[in-house]
Amino acid sequence: MQWLLQDFEDTRRLAEALDRLQISYTWHKVVPFVGALAPEPDIAEPQSVILFGSYALWRTAKERGYRPGVLKLRPFVHEHAWHPHLLNGADALFLRLRDVPGCLPDDGRDWFLRPVDDSKEEPGNVQSSGEIIRMARAVLALEEEEIPPGSLRHDTLLMLTEPVRILREWRLWAVGGRIVTYSLYKDGARVVHRREIDDDALAFAQQMVDINPGYSPAFVIDICRTELGLKLLETNCINAAGFYAADLDTLAAALEELG
Repeated sequence: MQWLLQDFEDTRRLAEALDRLQISYTWHKVVPFVGALAPEPDIAEPQSVILFGSYALWRTAKERGYRPGVLKLRPFVHEHAWHPHLLNGADALFLRLRDVPGCLPDDGRDWFLRPVDDSKEEPGNVQSSGEIIRMARAVLALEEEEIPPGSLRHDTLLMLTEPVRILREWRLWAVGGRIVTYSLYKDGARVVHRREIDDDALAFAQQMVDINPGYSPAFVIDICRTELGLKLLETNCINAAGFYAADLDTLAAALEELG
């Protein structure tokens, strides 16, 4: 498979794994707002190309017909198989950004906020209702054409849920229907990157992959342990998600088999 990499700290680590596996790759910059690659890649077979770097690369991959290209995901909150396992999935509030000022009470309540789409427009975080309303008004004060690509827009669909105390958080990589590597990335309030996972958490993540087999050939799944048990936090595009302490040799070898 032909690997096209955009230069980031994580993709440099991926390149080191590809070197160890003797898999060739090329480096490219992405022309802002256009999506063109520089230098222009010499593609031998469009049906056997994978890209790693910024999430915006999905547009380039789609326009050029690269496969697997960038594995863009359906919003995880719409996947019915996962609904019983989502963190606060049952009581989520969904609002278009343009509707926030008129529909969200400014009552000081805290919400966990994130865009529904896996677009990196806004990282998941806890904000008060007042902060969310002010953020929405700031975006709405801009004309649509003034908003840079990859930023919150007037029609961005947001998911708001009640914050829950999380004890541990893991990121796992699913390729071809199986978890191939994982990383702990938060232990209580401490951000940590260690290649370790509790046995029941690993089994839970594999169960999430198993009960939704048609979701994607490869994706990232974030899970957490709460006082109420293990929960699914979110999914992420495998081409643009941080690697933390993942085993990149194992991940690259598994992805190579997709091509």
